[in-house]
Amino acid sequence: MQLNVSGHHVEVTTPLKEYVENKFERLQRHFDQITNIDVTLVVEKMIQKAEATVHISGADIFATAQSDDMYAAIDALADKLDRQLIKHKEKARGH
Repeated sequence: MQLNVSGHHVEVTTPLKEYVENKFERLQRHFDQITNIDVTLVVEKMIQKAEATVHISGADIFATAQSDDMYAAIDALADKLDRQLIKHKEKARGH
C-alpha cells in the first residue's frame, strides 16, 4: 500500500504524516487489496478538512471530513473510509 500525504495551505509535518499513516494502517487490515491512498489535508479559514481517495482493485473510494482540529478530521476520515471499505468488501463477497 502506497500512501501519499499532501497539504493545501498547510505544511505536512512529520508528526502529522505519522498520525495519518497510523490511522490508515487499520484500513489495510480490513481490506488487503488497496493499491494506493491519496490524502490531502486542507485549511480553509478556520475549518480543517481531510480528503482521501483509496484506489482498490475494481473501484475508487472517496471520502472527506472536516472539523475544527486536523487530528479530529483525520479520525473522522479514517472512520468513513473504514465503513465504505467494509461495505465494498461485503458487496464483492455477495456475488
